[in-house]
Amino acid sequence: MNNDPISVPSAVKVENTAWLRKMITDFVNGSPENCLGANYREKAWGSPLVGFSRGDDPYYQCFKEDIGEFLWTPFEIFSKSFPNIDFDPSELSVICWVLPQTEATKADMRRQIEYPAERAALSRSNGEIFNLKVGQYVVNILNSRGYEAVAPAQSEYWEIKWSEKYHNASSWSEKHAAFISGLGTFSLTDTLITEVGTAARLGSVVARIPIEPTQRKYTRYDEYCLHSKDGGCMKCADRCPAGAIDKNGHDKAKCVEYQNQYTSKYMDENYKINTRYCGLCQFDIPCESCIP
Repeated sequence: MNNDPISVPSAVKVENTAWLRKMITDFVNGSPENCLGANYREKAWGSPLVGFSRGDDPYYQCFKEDIGEFLWTPFEIFSKSFPNIDFDPSELSVICWVLPQTEATKADMRRQIEYPAERAALSRSNGEIFNLKVGQYVVNILNSRGYEAVAPAQSEYWEIKWSEKYHNASSWSEKHAAFISGLGTFSLTDTLITEVGTAARLGSVVARIPIEPTQRKYTRYDEYCLHSKDGGCMKCADRCPAGAIDKNGHDKAKCVEYQNQYTSKYMDENYKINTRYCGLCQFDIPCESCIP
């Protein structure tokens, strides 16, 4: 995609973001459901990052054109969810969060070379269940204050589609929403490099509420990736047991094949966890826990 920065329309009257940021942070840090479960009576996620973007930010249309017609803009998923409401895209905001892996999970994953550690597998299963609950919680709080809201990844309309450029892709991208909301830029592996690194899970809600957008501190979509700066690093490629990462980026087909043939079976047999996950490329690399 083009790396030229995209300007955002001038802001309308906005709500202060402090209460929303605090609401999400307090829920993640205080909820007993933020738990790995199984043999680990400990948190699945650390304290979150929170960012915001306007529903009419031009980047949403830009990514739609790059990835595929099936990718929703905030206007499209909100229209599907609330077909009887007349509104303008400028009335919408996107609320995004980043849930960082815990130090214990990261330490376990640094030692792995072929398969995910149990803590990481639980973060993908039980941790993702909690991530969805964060979205439900945000929607419920906004509804209670009179704002219509939807968590796109939990919509009945959400589905996996085929992208000519990017293999399988979903109708809503948490990573692209987080990028637009000022939370990070893309890595060679297609993950997002945030202030808490790549070892994280993302979520978002689209709401009819005017919120001041988070200022993006970057102009390039891959600005934080060391490889994009000088062609070096490639530590994520060294960590990939599938050989799915090279200087040209992430081969999603190879990645998915490795998960289907190896890691999924391993997690089922050894942890009794039925999910598809690998994640090794996100750990023991310079951008694991920070912007390098």
